[in-house]
This record gives sequence, structure tokens and C-alpha cells, in this order.
Amino acid sequence: MNFGQRLRARREELKMSRSELAEALGVSRSAIGNYETGVSFPKEDILLRLFDCLDVDPNYLYRDSFSAAKDTLSASEHKLLKDYRSLTRTGQETVHAVVRALSVYQEDLMRDSSQSEERIIPLYRSPAAAGYASPVFGEDFDYISASADVPRGAEFAVRIQGDSMTPYIVDGSVAYVNRDPLKNGDVGIFCVDGDMLCKQYFRDRLGMAYLFSLNRSRSDADVSFPATSGRSLVCVGRVMLPSVPPLPVSVG
Repeated sequence: MNFGQRLRARREELKMSRSELAEALGVSRSAIGNYETGVSFPKEDILLRLFDCLDVDPNYLYRDSFSAAKDTLSASEHKLLKDYRSLTRTGQETVHAVVRALSVYQEDLMRDSSQSEERIIPLYRSPAAAGYASPVFGEDFDYISASADVPRGAEFAVRIQGDSMTPYIVDGSVAYVNRDPLKNGDVGIFCVDGDMLCKQYFRDRLGMAYLFSLNRSRSDADVSFPATSGRSLVCVGRVMLPSVPPLPVSVG
């Protein structure tokens, strides 16, 4: 019995229709049919939710399948899966966003190594707004040439929407991003409780983190994180600017 057959058997054992499973996973009913017939295979983030929905160990679906030997989870992978399942839904969505971004990054590195004549980077069509937005990393993008006017070391680009980062990043402009470590004053792309933000970063000596709008008339869009807030904050990348913008007077 292969992966798709075990998936169908378990779904029917739970008396769950394809439509019900599709709704729980956030995919179409036809996608479930494709998984069960072997036409396609779930992406990693969908696969993790699938194990939860079916309440099975990953090895259950892979047992006796052609790819069982390479897809059986190691002890460390089991630990990661256990930790993932202990997260809140917001925490799990943050993991999905980071994994998608890292997957695209790895694909870009492989592509760069095989295409020495021209380097290309992804430009995300869904805007990481200078206020609030939700780009789908790894999906909604076009590839653009990293020509001479693109900063050296840029790993991806995001089209910015909104006025809270002007005059440094204006509405509709393209921000070039790398994954260098972030320092106080740097501008970054952040995943905050599942939302994507473009903000200036600062962390004080007490561990309080701040995400500032560069346009101080839009300070209403600032975000702060007390050390004990329990909120999820992940930096996806550092925006490459000609110089580091000054921090607001209140913290600078």
C-alpha cells in the first residue's frame, strides 16, 4: 500500500470526506484526490498539517511505499515535529512562512550555481506593506535579473506598498533584501504573529523589541514587544539601504 492509498484508507477510517479534509488543510477537494491517486504530493507545510488532521505518525503514511527508506523520520526530525505540534496555530503559521522562505532561498542558491552567466532573484508580487500585508513567500513572485543597479548580495526583492516607510522606501518601490544579521537601526522584513511587516528594528537593554515606521507621522503603525509578551517575531531578511536611517528620538 503506497502513500496515497494509506492516506485514503485513513481518511475513510475517520469517516472524513475529501471536502472535509480539503477544508481542514486549506486546499481544494481535487488536490486531495490528486494526493490519493499519486498525481501530486503535498508540500511540506501541507504535509505537516495532514499528519495532524489524520492524527497519525508520519511513518504510517510512508510505510511500504517506494520512498519509505528516504522519508522515514529520524529521531531529531521526530523531535522537531513534536515541538511543532506543541506550538499555537500562530506559531505554526510562522514556521510555515520561514520554511517557505528558506526553501526559496535554497532553490535560488542551486539556480545561481548552475547559471553563472546571469544571476536572478525573486521579486514578490504580493506586497510586504510598509504598514501591514501578507505576502506568500515561495509562491507569489516573479524572477528578475540582478543587474548592475541591484545591490550586490541582494537575495530577494519585495514591492512595498504604503507610506509608513517614506521617504526611505516610498509607496510602490522595490526593496532589495538579504539575510545578514540584523542590528539596531536596520530595516527588515518581519513575520509578526503571521503578518508580514517592513519596519525599522530596535531592541533595548531590557529585551524590549520595537518595530518603527520611518515616517513618524505614521507612528500609529509601530509595534512593540515586551520581553514577556509571548508574541511571535521572526526576521525574514534585512532591507538593503544606502545608509542606516536614524532611530526615533525617543530611543536614539
